[in-house]
Amino acid sequence: LKSHFGSRALSAYLLAALLQQLSARNASSMAVKVPRSFRLLDELEKGQKGDAMSGVSWGLDIPDDITLTHWNSTIFGPPGTTFENRIYSLAIKCGPTYPDTPPEVRFNTQINLGCVDARGAMKPSFAPIQNWRRETTIENILENIRREMTTSANRKLPQPPEGASY
Repeated sequence: LKSHFGSRALSAYLLAALLQQLSARNASSMAVKVPRSFRLLDELEKGQKGDAMSGVSWGLDIPDDITLTHWNSTIFGPPGTTFENRIYSLAIKCGPTYPDTPPEVRFNTQINLGCVDARGAMKPSFAPIQNWRRETTIENILENIRREMTTSANRKLPQPPEGASY
């Protein structure tokens, strides 16, 4: 090779090859950051296709909300708890920094649940919010709230009258 390229050309060739390998290695190890709108459109599609068998549903509050900011959701009370046979309505606001920061989640239906404050907002100490990761979805949050309803600390809590709102 040296006789064919000359020593300077060989050095340049080897350097270029090394840089190409490093670049390919770095590109494969870097995660792709999906833009907010793409991420929310994916979540919307999942919510629209959902069968609610998991006991949760979600979608846009205003169907033509092009900002994908205001969402509504429903949690069906899990069986064997004081939440059973109740339907809980929630409002979710995905701000401009979502999914890098968690959405604001608030119950519209009054509920007595350890991770919900007196105004119906999820407490910042609620694990999925406190330990927020970009990969966490609206569905994950709702499923975690429903799971929280079944914990020993919450499953037998007395509830406000049915139909009461904040």
